[in-house]
Amino acid sequence: MTAEISTMLAGNRLRDWWRAPAIALAAGLIAGSSGLATPAAPPAPDYLFNDSHFHLTNYVQQGTDIHKYLEIMGDKIGRSTLFGIPLQQTWSYANSGDFAPTYYLQSDAPLYYYSFTDAYIARVFQSLSKADQARLDPMITGFNPADMYAVDHIRRVLETFPGVFTGIGEFTIHKEFVSSKVCGVTASLTNPAVDRIFDFAAEVGLAVILHNDVDMPFAKAGTEPVYLQEIISLLRRHPKTTIIWAHIGLGRVVHPTENQATSDTAERSPAYQQIVERMLADPTLNHVYFDISWDEVAKYAIQSPEIEKRVAATFNRYPDRFLFGTDNVAPADQATQLRVYQLWAPIWAQLTPESSAKIRKGNYERIFDAARVKVRAWEKANVKQD
Repeated sequence: MTAEISTMLAGNRLRDWWRAPAIALAAGLIAGSSGLATPAAPPAPDYLFNDSHFHLTNYVQQGTDIHKYLEIMGDKIGRSTLFGIPLQQTWSYANSGDFAPTYYLQSDAPLYYYSFTDAYIARVFQSLSKADQARLDPMITGFNPADMYAVDHIRRVLETFPGVFTGIGEFTIHKEFVSSKVCGVTASLTNPAVDRIFDFAAEVGLAVILHNDVDMPFAKAGTEPVYLQEIISLLRRHPKTTIIWAHIGLGRVVHPTENQATSDTAERSPAYQQIVERMLADPTLNHVYFDISWDEVAKYAIQSPEIEKRVAATFNRYPDRFLFGTDNVAPADQATQLRVYQLWAPIWAQLTPESSAKIRKGNYERIFDAARVKVRAWEKANVKQD
């Protein structure tokens, strides 16, 4: 997301930002219905990765044209998830005047849930050829996880757009600088609304991408991550749900914890790598996967040769449990889209060929192919289709 931030901080966007999704949608539909849209080139057998974490639009619902995104994927990216941002940044004149914020760090004004993102994603997906559609896995994000009615929204989306969605997410419970800005009741890992979402995902077969910081921002060293026990408890309550924990629970200022010198704190607060490995070895969490998306996550993994070696060793021990993703937001070109992948180069170089292939490609295909089959079967049994 760092490139996105710097681009937005450079100046105001067009004042008619709200028209962008509608204009892009209309263009996509016209091209698709007239047969003028040219299918993107299929990925070469040696494509670099599948993208398990990709945002087509940003915090003011602007984004990359779907046909342009397929050109960006080209022969470098095999498949990709496809979702927007479920939150809209308010442009409050009282707060920022004529400056139109496009990112949550640019304004003190609140964020609110933007459910239309799911319809937008569905319609641009439907504008594509079948060959191009096969490369994308749209995800439902436009729901409030603090609302007991969230499940009803997810069901309505599946009923309205059968044959489109593969999963839900990325949706957020705890996120640095974001959770406190969201209008309404603050989401919580202990809220039964979240359990309802996970239960329904298991029933349908939807893959789930969950963003939940493991700790509070600027946490004190030597203490257990504040949300660790709650997130583990939630994950254990839903063994039939396929869950991908985004960013391994880390954030821009939610750092991996390190051991302290004293024996009592070392026992109470092990290094974050040890926490993750305990989760990986826990048979009650076999349904949980970790995505290593976002350049902010990559920076922790490549801080030093020693850390790189430890991270690569964990990946080699548990290659079935990690997925690569970019967490890019509305990229303008292929170079931008590939940047996060390239940051991981020191790690890729230390992986076995089998481990590298699984993390970059195979785990995505295994998880999302299974979800496609299950969701289409649920739709066939539960959704009236013309």
